[in-house]
Amino acid sequence: MNSKFLDKAFWYKQRRYITALLFMLLVCSNILGQDLRREILLNEIETVRNSSDFQSNDTLYITKIIELASEYRYHNLDSLYSLSDESLRLSKSSSYTNGEIQSYINIGGFYSDKGQIDQAISHFKKAHELATENKNLLLKVKSLNVLSKEYSYQGNYAVALKGYLEAIEIAEKQDYKNYLSIINENIAELYLTQKDYNHAMVFFKKVKAINEEIGNPIYIAETMSSMANAYADMNELEYAMFNINSAITIFEQEKIIEWLAYAYEVKGKIYLKKGKNTWALYWYKQSELLHEKIEDDRGKIALLNGMSEAYLNTSKDSIAKKYSLEAFELSKKIGYRAGIKDCSYQLFKIHKKNKEYKKSLWYHEIFQVTSESLTKKGNEIALDMLKTKTEYNRQKEQLILENEKALAKQNIVIYLIAIILIIFVMITFIIQRNQQVQKRLNAELLSKKQDLEEKQAYLNELNQTKNKLFSIIGHDLRGPIGAFQGLLKLFKEGEMTKEEFLNFVPKLKVDIDTISFTLNNLLSWGKTQMNGSITKPSITNLVTIVDENIALLSEIALSKSITLENRIEANCQIWSDPNQVDIIIRNLLSNALKFTPNNGQIIIGAIQKLKTCEIYVKDNGMGMSEETMGKIFLKDSNHTTYGTNDEKGTGLGLSLCKEMVEKNNGKIWVHSALGKGSTFYFSLPRVRAEYKKSA
Repeated sequence: MNSKFLDKAFWYKQRRYITALLFMLLVCSNILGQDLRREILLNEIETVRNSSDFQSNDTLYITKIIELASEYRYHNLDSLYSLSDESLRLSKSSSYTNGEIQSYINIGGFYSDKGQIDQAISHFKKAHELATENKNLLLKVKSLNVLSKEYSYQGNYAVALKGYLEAIEIAEKQDYKNYLSIINENIAELYLTQKDYNHAMVFFKKVKAINEEIGNPIYIAETMSSMANAYADMNELEYAMFNINSAITIFEQEKIIEWLAYAYEVKGKIYLKKGKNTWALYWYKQSELLHEKIEDDRGKIALLNGMSEAYLNTSKDSIAKKYSLEAFELSKKIGYRAGIKDCSYQLFKIHKKNKEYKKSLWYHEIFQVTSESLTKKGNEIALDMLKTKTEYNRQKEQLILENEKALAKQNIVIYLIAIILIIFVMITFIIQRNQQVQKRLNAELLSKKQDLEEKQAYLNELNQTKNKLFSIIGHDLRGPIGAFQGLLKLFKEGEMTKEEFLNFVPKLKVDIDTISFTLNNLLSWGKTQMNGSITKPSITNLVTIVDENIALLSEIALSKSITLENRIEANCQIWSDPNQVDIIIRNLLSNALKFTPNNGQIIIGAIQKLKTCEIYVKDNGMGMSEETMGKIFLKDSNHTTYGTNDEKGTGLGLSLCKEMVEKNNGKIWVHSALGKGSTFYFSLPRVRAEYKKSA
């Protein structure tokens, strides 16, 4: 009995070794296959170089360098950059525009994989501008696709969607099926970021149909991998497993190592969803082995986080923490906010399980802030616009179809009349009638289009106030309140001692003060938007209002050791609404405190001119760039910047100040420079004889 048991154990052990050996052979085969492709290109380049009539500005030679550079992506980023830099230099010297465009795209890919999104966008824009200028539609579509993909990594989904739609319009006219497949799949990925699985699957199925028409097995496998990932998120695990197994078979046959690494990671994710952590770790480790041979930091983040979750499920907390921290640091390194969100949530769970509540709360706050920034105002509206556009196109196609049917019937009548040759006048009448029907149908189509556009504009206008209110409530009120609730829950359930709870009281006070300040601004702004705020000017003593606000904000100033100095003269009187002036002064002082470092200084003063009083609030804080100064007073801006001590803001205060200054017949402006502080100015009417009489 023991002998049989030992034989069986020996057989299982041998089978595991055989499986591991076969996998290593497969990896080596894939790597050798990709090395072979690069080897072929290197030989072709060498052949061109050794030809008797070789010139470095030969477009064939430059094209081969560009192709070789593309092959190094995900495998050797340094080689990708050096080859692309050389091809760009040669393309410029030989005025080879197509080479310049493709070189810029390759360099943009290098910066994208390094996580330097701004640099990537800059190079992709250069490629797009050149393609547009030279009317190269194929490269224009290609550059629009990679540029939009980069905007999606940045979290700017609205701009990404706009670029994708422009690219699809060109690709449909030119019948670029390959890019129609790629771009529609990217749009499906955008819907996935919004958890809109129904619309995502509509686009995935559309891509699948295009791929079947193209007949390229690699395209089919790539789409099936993405669909498997979506099905896993939807908990449709059997569909997910079928798609990923089919994709893996193709990638192994075609030796596409970077996609195979992704497919193994998705398969691990499916097993993780099934609760089979051992199998999940097995496939995750296969993906990890492949990632050692490629350079794909963005793809590696999901893998590391998945492994962390599998280890956490098997109570190997220290290993789970190691993988999750590695993923978190990698996300920060390349500026991948979706990765930061997922990793911070995983670290929150790990620290909470180990009763490390301070770290747990810290990671949870990072998770909340990142989640909210990824769903900022405009992204959901942009996707709704796509739904509206899709519906409009459907109605348009229906009208065109009805129009064609009507024309077909009339053409039959005209044809019969032409054969009979009885009444020429009747034929003329039919033609005229046909034209009238055509005009009527076109007018109806135009009218419906205008109705749709007017309704969309009306709805957008109605939703502007609601969206901004919800954005501010979600961004600046939910975070502190959620943290407060979390602390109370921990304290109530006995997971935190009284002493530990009291340690958080100063932070809670700051959060409550922030909520109070935000609500005051929100109510004031809401009144102005709903036409409920009436300006009632009167003789107002400016120095009194300033002293009251300095006293109100003195505790915040004291916490940062900031000096508040009032240089306004006692006789400075203005003709304005005192309540609105109070809101203006409070917001500007609060803003200055937020961006002034510890031990700084804030000065508020006034210059009395003939008809106006020019008030200024000057700080020696962090200052602003020209770009930021151009945004802060915009009515629809939700521009938010964290202060020197990570203070939060609504992005509402300055636009509210501008509205109230203008309601009091004044102007507001700012002078600032990075690292040198900012000075906000606003002018209000001085008290004159006619004002005193009316008062």
